[in-house]
Amino acid sequence: MERVSINIGPLRFDHADYDADNDVLYLHVGEPQAGEGEETPDGHVVRYAPGTNRVVGLTLLGARRALANDGRLTITVPTTVRATGEQLASAFAAV
Repeated sequence: MERVSINIGPLRFDHADYDADNDVLYLHVGEPQAGEGEETPDGHVVRYAPGTNRVVGLTLLGARRALANDGRLTITVPTTVRATGEQLASAFAAV
């Protein structure tokens, strides 16, 4: 498991592992952990912390092959937006 810094959309992955025999790239947020997988429209797998919508990993199938053929890899990942109390203070004040 290599330490990396990879941004895909709004997500940042800091650990990666590549299975060259099967052309599968595993990206993780933090150390690898158990997760519930959901297939993306692109055929990859997004993993969520159990019972949440917090992404903990992304499994990219055929990653190197897609890059070699198309020069890019299409990945559909969910977007999660977080706001702080400071950012929302004016909305609370308006109530």
